Amino acid sequence: MAETATERQNNAASRRKMLRTMATLAMAGLLAACQVVPKSDGPATPPPPDRPADDIGPGLPTDTDRHRVALLVPETGPNADVGMAIANATTMALLDSRTEKVRITTYDTALGAAAAARQAVADGNKLILGPLLSEDVAAVAPIARAAKVPVLSFSNDSSVAGNGVFIMGFVPGQSVERVVAFARGKGHVRFGALVPKNVYGDRSAAAFRAAVTEAGGTLVAVESYDRSATALTGAARRLASGGAMDAVLIADSGGNAIRAVPVIKSSGNKQILGTELWNTEASLGSNAAMRGAWFASVSDGLYGQLAGKYRTRFGRAPYRLASLGYDSVLLTVRISRDWKPGTSFPANKLLAADGFGGIDGIFRFNNRGIALRALEVSEVGAGGFRVVDPAPTKW
Repeated sequence: MAETATERQNNAASRRKMLRTMATLAMAGLLAACQVVPKSDGPATPPPPDRPADDIGPGLPTDTDRHRVALLVPETGPNADVGMAIANATTMALLDSRTEKVRITTYDTALGAAAAARQAVADGNKLILGPLLSEDVAAVAPIARAAKVPVLSFSNDSSVAGNGVFIMGFVPGQSVERVVAFARGKGHVRFGALVPKNVYGDRSAAAFRAAVTEAGGTLVAVESYDRSATALTGAARRLASGGAMDAVLIADSGGNAIRAVPVIKSSGNKQILGTELWNTEASLGSNAAMRGAWFASVSDGLYGQLAGKYRTRFGRAPYRLASLGYDSVLLTVRISRDWKPGTSFPANKLLAADGFGGIDGIFRFNNRGIALRALEVSEVGAGGFRVVDPAPTKW
C-alpha cells in the first residue's frame, strides 16, 4: 500500500529523531575483539556538530555509492556516556580512514534495542555495529537475521555470538588463558583461583580450569564469593588454607584484588594473576602487595594515541571501550573495498584467516563469531604497568 504524504512526514520525523550522527569521508585502504569500564574525569562530551541543512531530507538521503551502516548504542540513559564515546570514536575512524564509501547512522538503543534495529533495517542499512549490552544483542539478533543483516556487536558475552552475530568485546576467558600460560612458562605449577559469584566469575572459572589443564599445571582450588567484603575475605582465607599453590588468579576488579591479596599471601608468597579488568587501573601499584602481579589484556600502545586525539577533539577522556567502535569502522572500511554499495554485506569476509588489525592489536573471528585477540602480559609496578610479554603481531 502506498505511503500518504502525512505518513511520509511522520516517518521522516521519526527517522530524524533516531538519526544522531552521519559521517562520510574518504580512504584509499587501511589494515590487512557487556561490561562498562570505569570512566575518566572530564567535562561532558560536546554534541556532534550540526549537519548542513541540505544534508537532511525525508528519511535517509538516497545513496548509490556509499554503504549504509547502522551504529546501535545507548545515547540516553545510564550507559549514554559509554555509547557516545563509542559513537565519537566511529566518527574519528571515518575521519582518519578518509573513506568516501561508508555512511554511518546512529540509533539509540536506550529507547528500545529492537525498535532501533527495525528502524535501521527499514532505513536500508546492510551492517549493524553494536549494540553494547548482551540483552540488547539478543533483542536485535532475530530482527537483523530475518533481514540478512550481520551484527558486529561490542558485547563480550560469547553466548550471544553465532548465526550472523559477531562479538568484538574483550572475552574474559582469553585473558585468563593467556596469563595462565605465561605463568606456567615461568615455572608455576600449582594454581588456585578466587572468582565472584556472577556470570563473569563463572566464565573466568571455567576458562581457568581449562587453561590450567591445557598448560600442564595442577588445579589446587577455586573459591567463589558474593560481592561483599566479608564474603571476599572469607573466600580468600579458604583459598589460603586450601593447599600448597604457587600462583593464584583473582578474576575481579583491582580494588577487590587489593583486599584479597594480603589474606591469600598470609600462608606464603604466591604469584598473583589478574584479568583484563585491571587494564584501566594503573594505580594498582600504589599497593605494595600488588606489585609483581601479572595480568593479560589488549595492548594500550595505540589506544594511548587514540585517547589523546579524543581528548583534543571532545574535551574529555574516552571510555576504554571506545576502541571497539574505532576498530569496527576500520574493519568495515577494509571490507568495503570489495563490497558493492546496496548489496548485502559479505559476512564471510569477517572470517578471514589473517584477521584484522586496529587500536587493540590484531584479532580474528572464529567460526562461532567470537573475536580472538592477541594479548600482552603486563606486570604491576610502583609506577604503573610494565609489559613483560608483548602481544603477537601476526597469527
